Amino acid sequence: MPKRHPLDVVIIGAGVVGAACAYYAARAGLRAAVVDRGPVAGGTTGAGEGNLLVSDKEAGPELDLALLSAGLWRDLAAALPEELEYEPKGGLVIAPDEAALKALRAFAEGQRAAGVEAVEADPAELRELEPHLAPGRAGGFLYPQDAQVQPAQAAARLLAASGAELHLGEEAVEVVTAGGAVRGVRTARRELAAPAVVNAAGTWGGRIAELAGTSLPVLPRRGFVLVTEPLPRVVRHKVYAADYIADVASGSAALQSSAVVEGTPAGPVLIGATRERVGFDRSLSPEALRRLAGQAAALFPALADARILRAYHGFRPYLPDHLPAIGPDPRVPGLVHACGHEGAGIGLAPATGVLVAAALTGAEPPLPLHPFRPDRFPEPAAQPKETGR
Repeated sequence: MPKRHPLDVVIIGAGVVGAACAYYAARAGLRAAVVDRGPVAGGTTGAGEGNLLVSDKEAGPELDLALLSAGLWRDLAAALPEELEYEPKGGLVIAPDEAALKALRAFAEGQRAAGVEAVEADPAELRELEPHLAPGRAGGFLYPQDAQVQPAQAAARLLAASGAELHLGEEAVEVVTAGGAVRGVRTARRELAAPAVVNAAGTWGGRIAELAGTSLPVLPRRGFVLVTEPLPRVVRHKVYAADYIADVASGSAALQSSAVVEGTPAGPVLIGATRERVGFDRSLSPEALRRLAGQAAALFPALADARILRAYHGFRPYLPDHLPAIGPDPRVPGLVHACGHEGAGIGLAPATGVLVAAALTGAEPPLPLHPFRPDRFPEPAAQPKETGR
């Protein structure tokens, strides 16, 4: 029997972030195993639209991460099979009135200074870009760097290209430690020994942190998407209302919705996006779906008569400051986090994978890790223990 090579890292999570970590770890010469309690892209990734956005991010660490990822996605689209469905369609942000347009101008100015291409469009130019857009809008901004992929395919292709061992349908029940440092992962079926573990568990990232003896305040933030019947190309770009940017940045737990509308190569139109913190409640929200449909039809009146084939939802892994946790956890040597990307995980996955690979190998990262450090949050208060009578 050939000798089995030891693992360098175990990655918990087979979504697109975990897949990107496996892909770039392999490119760095590391041998990885990926563990997931479900299938590939069985969590947040499979419920996403595939957004690769720079347009919704203000100048700062997350935008830097998004710009790095945008270039990496272009490289991946050239290197991996066409099943990624990479589509550099560009994003179009719509301002309903002059006040919103003025705010968008200021927002875009900061983005341009960080390297984003943002082109202002007046009402006539908006109609040229999107002929079916409702009239009466004050203007908007075109973001040519925005793109889209098919998220589940992207995760699957990255994993296949990584050559990592896959252990699907196996929940991580223990992060094995010795002397306070990581030594591997145990599932119900096996133990995988490795000197490093990557927490890419998405909305369950807080649970994995607990298994390793530390903490990360990841919370699920539910979102719905409507899918129409196949249509002619009614929507050419990813089009969304300016208030979507505020919803992304909000920390509110209440239901928020703003129209995000885009066509797909196959014909159906995808309509998002809602946000609310309701735990892992999977029940259907008629109010959320009603809001989405109304807001989409207000942007594109031609959608008012389109049949909705289905609705689906997922849970974004939310951290309180809206930045992901990426990099080594100084509290547990060998533990590296790659979670908490909220709704931007698909877009930010390649850059996250590159940063994680650099952390695992000791290489110089292309971006500073400090803004994403996992220990930036206050430790949770200790719960009082019950005493017997």
